[in-house]
Amino acid sequence: MHLHQKIYEFAASAGALEGYVYRRKRTSIDVAALSKWADNLLGAYHDLPADAVAEFQSSCNQTLGRAIRSLLAEFGEENPVVGKLKEIVKGELPGTPDDFQKEKWFQK
Repeated sequence: MHLHQKIYEFAASAGALEGYVYRRKRTSIDVAALSKWADNLLGAYHDLPADAVAEFQSSCNQTLGRAIRSLLAEFGEENPVVGKLKEIVKGELPGTPDDFQKEKWFQK
């Protein structure tokens, strides 16, 4: 598989996860599916070349950081999924799940 396709699929899955958990109550989250999703993201992340990851790490930090913030509100710090996602995020988490301060390159 071409590297660009791998990056796209990783990013799409990370963004979908963020949308799935955004301010969602724990009773409406499929925890088994969420755990597998986090495992797959972590595996994909580690499968990507370090130089490619370096190019998108800050964006990844924001996307998965907001997802972590949503999960922390419902599951707490000790949740295994939170731990897996924190392995991907480097640096500080966004302040809230609503922390959308970065303007995208394609916005006018």
